[in-house]
Amino acid sequence: MRVEAPAMRDPAWIGRVFWGLAVLVVLLPSLVAVEFKPWMLFEPENLRVTAGFVMDFFPPEVNSEFLFLILRESWTTIAIATAGMALAMLFAVPFALAASSALSISSLTGPMNPAGLVIRQLIRWFLIVLRSVPELIWALIFVRVVGLGPAAGVLAIAVTYTGMLGKIYGEILESGDTQASRALLIGGGSRLQAFFYGLLPQNATELSSYTVYRWECAIRSSAVLGFVGAGGLGQQMDASMKMFNGGEVATILIVLMVLVAIADLMSAFIRKAIQ
Repeated sequence: MRVEAPAMRDPAWIGRVFWGLAVLVVLLPSLVAVEFKPWMLFEPENLRVTAGFVMDFFPPEVNSEFLFLILRESWTTIAIATAGMALAMLFAVPFALAASSALSISSLTGPMNPAGLVIRQLIRWFLIVLRSVPELIWALIFVRVVGLGPAAGVLAIAVTYTGMLGKIYGEILESGDTQASRALLIGGGSRLQAFFYGLLPQNATELSSYTVYRWECAIRSSAVLGFVGAGGLGQQMDASMKMFNGGEVATILIVLMVLVAIADLMSAFIRKAIQ
């Protein structure tokens, strides 16, 4: 039986082996640096502690008074995520339009105007600053400014997500087909007309899908922000964990999973409606 050489079986085998080894070279030192030792999870003492911790979550708390409290905090969590996203979009859309080269009039006839290029780069750096600071850090800052409560969570999500949405919105607009928008600009149309009639119709599905996904992320973020006093389910979970009440924590986790599932269904519905 004739055995073919590796190069004849797969012409790209050298590249695959090279990149595989490169990943290992980068990954192994990283695992060593973070002291990643997964076998410790299966040591008898650790298994006993883990089992005891998990059993504290059962059964979930179903007391009517607690469920009413969780229902109220769930609404607060949704409100924090929605209000934060609304504020973020309010600022992210203008920043994305200003930073996007797809709406540059000067680039239609040659190189982009230097002043416009500088302004776009400054806006992009500003968006980098906003999204480079985690929303948890922003929440700690705003808790000091506006005090404990949902307002700090709304502002933290708004600031961080302005940077995220502005960056991705701009990239989506630039990566799509810009022929229609350029034709409108060449014909004397304004940037807003080029956006609404040229870029938006072609990218509406992707923009909407990403926005709903970010809203889903904002729900999870608002739960985390509650641990620093920004209200919502996270604040209630923090209180339950401090009281070592695993049943209440389990109920809150179930509610969070339901909220994320609802957001996922809404995302799918919106995509179908737009298409």
